[in-house]
Amino acid sequence: MMRLKRRTFTFTQTGLALLGLAGIAYTAPLMAQTNYPSRPVTIVVPHPAGGSVDGVARIFAEKLREELKESVVVDNRPGASGMIGADTVARAAPDGYTLYVNASIHSINPLLYKKSIKFDAVKDFTAISQLAQGALIFSVNLKVPASTVQELIKEIKASPKAYSFGSTGFGAAGHLGTAQFLHEAGLSSLQIPVVLYKGAAPALQDLIGGQISALMDPMLSSLPLVKTGKLRALAVTGRERSPLLPDVPTMRESHLGDFEFYSWYGLWAPANIPEPVRMKLEAAAAKIMQSADMKKYLNERGFDPAYKNSSDFAKYIGVEMTRYQAIIDKANITID
Repeated sequence: MMRLKRRTFTFTQTGLALLGLAGIAYTAPLMAQTNYPSRPVTIVVPHPAGGSVDGVARIFAEKLREELKESVVVDNRPGASGMIGADTVARAAPDGYTLYVNASIHSINPLLYKKSIKFDAVKDFTAISQLAQGALIFSVNLKVPASTVQELIKEIKASPKAYSFGSTGFGAAGHLGTAQFLHEAGLSSLQIPVVLYKGAAPALQDLIGGQISALMDPMLSSLPLVKTGKLRALAVTGRERSPLLPDVPTMRESHLGDFEFYSWYGLWAPANIPEPVRMKLEAAAAKIMQSADMKKYLNERGFDPAYKNSSDFAKYIGVEMTRYQAIIDKANITID
């Protein structure tokens, strides 16, 4: 029979110290996650201040500040259809202190800029929550004689060189919505110009001034101009009429088939953030977006809360990217 000798280990003072350091090294990240946040959180918005994305981000940041009991700062980093700000977030530390609010353009960019985009819009980000969505207003300059969508189509077919459309950014919801409209209305072959702008403010200014004829744009930025009579709304792109514009028909009612288009807004973080941090942010977003005061705030500006948790939001992004690709292919949208 083999006899096993019991060995007795004696820890020296140095050994105990090393063991203690190892324990600290192991528990420090856990404590950091448990105590999150312990310093200000930054939300990167990859568009100029004053637009629809900025509007949603700022009210969300205000409410998130109340939930997290910590300062939440909005950092506008516009440029390159939102890709400059997105790239900043993709390269940020995955600790929950750099977040990202953007619209559906985040999921459209990789379909258009396949050769030049510097990040993976899915793999380099953690989808935290969908926040809101809103139909677009299809409005025209007051000098345009059409008062309905079908009248506009007739006018464009009669004098195609007299008309142009605007877009608040290449690949933005309004850009794809316009492309879908031109295709569905049988106007694609007429080569109607679509002028690209860096944000809603300059596009709306030119629409009022008559430099462009028509624009699809989220309600937050266009609605006040329609209400004050500076623009004429021909239709809204949602499934149903907006209570803010009850007399304006939908695109479906305007005989555009199943035309339905929304700009949606979401919250992301860099990929691989700690699970406790993701769960805390997801829970905060759920509470904020399902609150009565947030619903009231958004509804007054043409949006609806559209909360989806992290898993459902990630699935939704996949479905939307497939839909956007189909629109891009049909409308033959390419980068010159």
